Amino acid sequence: MLRLTFIFLLLTTQAIAQPADVLLTNATIYDGISTSPTTGDVAIHNGSIVAVGKMLPHTAPLKIDCSGKVICPGFIDLHNHSDRQIVVEATRANVNYLLQGCTTVVTGNCGSGPVDVAEYYEQINNAGAGTNIAHLLPQGGLRLAVMGSERREPTENELEEMLKLAEKAMQDGAWGMSTGLIYVPSSYADTEELVAIAKVVSEHGGIYASHIRGEGSVLLDSVQEAMDIGKQAGLPVHISHFKSSGQNNWGLVRVAVKVIETARQQGQIVTADQYPYRASSTSLSATLIPTWARAGGRQAMLKRLDSEEDGERIRQSIRDGLKRRDGGATIKIARCFNQEWVGQSVAEIAHATSQSGLEVVEKIERNGGAAVVSFSMSPEDIRHVMTVPWVATASDGRAYLPGADKPHPRSYGTFPRKIHQFAQTEKVISIGHAIRSSTSLPAKILGMKERGIIKPGLIADIAVFNPGKLKDTATFDDPHQYCEGIEYVFISGQLSVYRGKVTGGLHGRALPMK
Repeated sequence: MLRLTFIFLLLTTQAIAQPADVLLTNATIYDGISTSPTTGDVAIHNGSIVAVGKMLPHTAPLKIDCSGKVICPGFIDLHNHSDRQIVVEATRANVNYLLQGCTTVVTGNCGSGPVDVAEYYEQINNAGAGTNIAHLLPQGGLRLAVMGSERREPTENELEEMLKLAEKAMQDGAWGMSTGLIYVPSSYADTEELVAIAKVVSEHGGIYASHIRGEGSVLLDSVQEAMDIGKQAGLPVHISHFKSSGQNNWGLVRVAVKVIETARQQGQIVTADQYPYRASSTSLSATLIPTWARAGGRQAMLKRLDSEEDGERIRQSIRDGLKRRDGGATIKIARCFNQEWVGQSVAEIAHATSQSGLEVVEKIERNGGAAVVSFSMSPEDIRHVMTVPWVATASDGRAYLPGADKPHPRSYGTFPRKIHQFAQTEKVISIGHAIRSSTSLPAKILGMKERGIIKPGLIADIAVFNPGKLKDTATFDDPHQYCEGIEYVFISGQLSVYRGKVTGGLHGRALPMK
């Protein structure tokens, strides 16, 4: 009788056991939506999550005990600049993002990047990538393709050509349109021109993501312009790297939060993203040289600098900009022609070389320009903004290999920093809030329905981390350092990080909007 009972139980167990490719067990699970975790297992099969719960009746060739570890959706970086790097052999593996727990990055931001979306997606899929890629139509690139970097309104034919290219980009799977309204030539488009293109994007269900015209004293007007474009074109608005720059403008972003809250209460869809650092990063020219002077490219700008008519106007603008930035003390060189200057501020270089800040800037610009890190934000503002429920986490970085330059550490540390520094250490937000801002919220902002949540039936883009070891190690002085504590990353159910090391698998693919 006992033998018959044993055989019956064995047959019953075999009957209810379900196949899986991977079984993650005994984990703390943050599903990406709830800020409170559960405990249990996650089963992955054929690239998808097939079950979530305690003591799942699944068998799998790969079973990973996740006791003491956190399972969450793979992080989605809404604002990334890996457009070129993701199709280059040396950097397409996107290691610095995989080791942050990222499984998808969004390119085409700040109005810059490939305009031919179909060709770009094909390049990615032909070679593979370390992470998935979703792309925005870059309005600056669109304008450049049609009318160069001229500072003028488009002709009727030129606008029609831009609308046709925008239509094609959306048909080919762009998730929306981005603008970079401090950059040339994106900045030369007026609101009416942007609305016209945004209407094409709206017809395909895309979003409008904007590096707005100003993040300093004109922040409120710039936010309002973005919302006006959204209203007139009938599409969701997303404010990129939401902040108020310059000490005189600290606190203004809190007013902007209230302005956006009012618009949201009235039914408009408006969101934002933020990187958890006190410094921004861009080019030296975009930081100090007015947009009108940059029309036509660097050589045209230098010609104006040498002209009697425009030269002094440009130099005075640079002087004024340096004065607002403590004589250049808050502007650190990340990359330029003189390696000895990398890591130093404009003020430090000026002092060491017995030059004025203006002379240093002019010399750099005449030798190809520079990438800079600019310390311009209030730590209190940063902490306030990250508590806002409609603000997502985004890096504003790109795929990198370690080198002699000193880029912003956000390319290496953004997502673990949000959790380790601000949730675990300072407790400004909860761990669940930090994870939601990096997973289901960016997925919702984009309209991405198959990722960003731990739920049966969705794609198995998953990160597993050790909460006791998770931290960003990249600093402003030593930025080329990978994060610690990310132990496993799955992209469509395939291992991209295993026991804290990248596997080398190029499992990422282009993700066209459907």
